[in-house]
Amino acid sequence: MKSKLSLCAGAALGVMLAAGVAAPSQAAPRKAKASPAASQAAELRELRAQIEALTARLNAQESAQAQTAATAQQAQAQAQTATTQVQAVQAAADTQIKTIPEQVKTAVAANTPKPKKSWADDTVVSGRMYYDISNVTNKVDGVKKVPSGNGFDIKRFYVGIDHKFNDTFSANITTDFQYSSAIGATELYIKKAYLQAKVSDALVVRAGSTDLPWVPFVEDVYGYRYVENTLIDRTKFGTSADWGVHASGKLGSIFSYAVAVVDGNGYKNPTRAKTMDVEGRLSAQLDNVILAVGGYSGKLGKDNQGAVTYHTANRFNALAAYKTKTYRIGVEYFSTEDWNNVATAVSDKADGYSVFGSYQFNDKFGAFARYDYVKPTKETASAKKDGYYNIGLTYSPAKIVDFSLAYKHDKVENGTLSTSNGVIGGVRQGTYDEIGIFGQFRY
Repeated sequence: MKSKLSLCAGAALGVMLAAGVAAPSQAAPRKAKASPAASQAAELRELRAQIEALTARLNAQESAQAQTAATAQQAQAQAQTATTQVQAVQAAADTQIKTIPEQVKTAVAANTPKPKKSWADDTVVSGRMYYDISNVTNKVDGVKKVPSGNGFDIKRFYVGIDHKFNDTFSANITTDFQYSSAIGATELYIKKAYLQAKVSDALVVRAGSTDLPWVPFVEDVYGYRYVENTLIDRTKFGTSADWGVHASGKLGSIFSYAVAVVDGNGYKNPTRAKTMDVEGRLSAQLDNVILAVGGYSGKLGKDNQGAVTYHTANRFNALAAYKTKTYRIGVEYFSTEDWNNVATAVSDKADGYSVFGSYQFNDKFGAFARYDYVKPTKETASAKKDGYYNIGLTYSPAKIVDFSLAYKHDKVENGTLSTSNGVIGGVRQGTYDEIGIFGQFRY
């Protein structure tokens, strides 16, 4: 704008100078009455004054316009700020409105009398059943004997009731129901009945009948208890539960332990004796590797009042396994001294091992196999030996339901051996073959 004013002023001044120069030349014939220079200077001064006045007026208009624009811009900014504030207030109001139902619900719940707590709120009922439908061929020195044939067996049916008194104390009772076509009888036992005090993760104490330290631990690693008992349980060199005082716990993230002082005669036959037996286990799990050692020492409930015992039964156990969601492999070993000779003058030893493995093809299908070898009487009948294996495929339609098509073979040479499948063997040898569907369900 200022440059335009300067151009206008220059143009006006040029016009005046031109007029002043031209005027004397046209009026040359006449006699001048005043000085031309003085007249031109006056006109120039008057013209400059007019131009300066015009420039000042234009500058004033330009300043007013700039001030008006600044005022408008400021007003626009204030309007935008006001709009943002209104939106924030509206959002806050919307948020508060949305919380009103929850506040009302909370207030109603806080002022509504709570129903009286029932014992059932802290009580859980669970169950598990092992069963099979199979064909058995039992031979003694080549001749078929009972229980050969076809049949349906409920090997185990556990019903458990757990009740929690508070964060420390709880109780459990679990029944053990068994029907076996091999013996043609139905049996019902109390397998577990205990009061528990959980002092911490490192110390859980149970008084009564409950899991012993070794067999249930190996069952969990093995994973196919419903197909067959684990090594020492199958060959009667150990059992899964007994009456007494039990303690267990976790020692950090790697180590765990369990120890029990028990009657020694198993959960099916609680007896009083002069002494009590001790079983223990120390285990470690680092990522997928599982290692454990354990032992047992005692009279097995045979040192009753008036009875004579000659030896103390001792057992050593060890296990190493690698377990993932897809597969598991493991080996279990045991050795005993006088396990079946507490009340006899003669001494004896036994040992054996079990190698097992399984592979999960997907969530529903898997395969497994196992091999056991046992020398049950190394001192008194060193030629006696037991060789056992199983192999099978598993289908799991649900997380708590398993079906396995399996084949089991057991051979005892140069004598007999009491096993979870009955007494197997003969003068020379005896064999036990079973094929069928083995299953379990849990709830």
